[in-house]
Amino acid sequence: MNQRIVVGLDGSAESVAAAHWAAREALLRDAPLHLVHAETWSAPPSIPAAGSDVRRQWAQTLLREASDELSGAHPRLDISAESFDGQPAASLTRAAAGASMLVLGSRGLGTLRGFVLGSLGMALIRAVEQPVVLVRAAEDRLPHGQGRHLDRDVVVGVDTGRPCDALLSFAFDEASRRACTLRALHTWMLPPLAGYGAAYSPEANARIAETERTGLDDMLRPWRDRYPAVDLDAQATLGPVSGQLLEAGSGAGLMVVGRRIRRSSVGRHIGPIAHAVLHHSTAPVAVVAHE
Repeated sequence: MNQRIVVGLDGSAESVAAAHWAAREALLRDAPLHLVHAETWSAPPSIPAAGSDVRRQWAQTLLREASDELSGAHPRLDISAESFDGQPAASLTRAAAGASMLVLGSRGLGTLRGFVLGSLGMALIRAVEQPVVLVRAAEDRLPHGQGRHLDRDVVVGVDTGRPCDALLSFAFDEASRRACTLRALHTWMLPPLAGYGAAYSPEANARIAETERTGLDDMLRPWRDRYPAVDLDAQATLGPVSGQLLEAGSGAGLMVVGRRIRRSSVGRHIGPIAHAVLHHSTAPVAVVAHE
C-alpha cells in the first residue's frame, strides 16, 4: 500500500472540503487517509482545566464525525484519526513526516474566489517537504470518488532554466492516475530593451520563442517516454508568469507549482510565482518542494 495522505481538520467548511478531496486522492493512490486535528489545549493556571477537556472532547467528536462521513462515502477507504495537544504547525509537520502529501483547507477570497493563505498554511508549506495541497470549500464532495476534479486538466508551471524533476514527477503521476490531460506551461518575458528594439523585432521574437519551445520539449522528453499514456499539452508562452498560470488553471482540477528547498533560515521560502498562484487560484493547488 502507498504512503498515507494526511489532512488537517479544524471544523471549518474548507477543512471538510479538503478531507473529501484527500479521500478521493487516497482512493486513486490506494493509500490510507489520516485525519489530524491539532491545537494547544493546555490552559493557564488561572483558567479551570474543564475548558481544555471540552476542547479535547470537541476535537474527538470532530474527527469521529468526519471519519464516519468519509467512511460512508468511501467504504473501501482505510481511515485513521489523531488529535494533538500542541502548536498546529509543529504537530501537522510531524504528522506529515513520511506521508505522500499533506492536504489543507483554505478560505475563499470572496468575489475574487481565491485562497487566503494564513500563517499556518504558509508555515506548513515552508516546513513540510512533502507536497502540500490547498483546497477551497467550493470543491465537490461527491461519493465513491466521482468528483469533477478527477477529470479536469492538471496544470503545472515549468521553469526550463532550473531542474524540476520532483515537480514534473508529481504532475505526471497525478495526470496518469486521473487519466486526464497534463498541461505543462513555461512562460518567459522579453529581454530588456537595449538601444532601439532589436529584441522586439519579429525575427528576434521568433528566434526567442523557438528557443523557449525547444527548451521545454527537451525538458519534457524523458517524462513523455516515462508516461506515454499521459495526454501532454506543452505550451511555451510570452507574458507575466503568474497571470499566464492562473489563466491556464482557471478550469483545472489541480494546479501544481514548485518551491525551492532552502536550508538557511533567511530569504524567501516560497517564490513570488507560487505565492501569487496560492492566493488567487480557483483550483486546488499543490506546492511541491524541490532542490
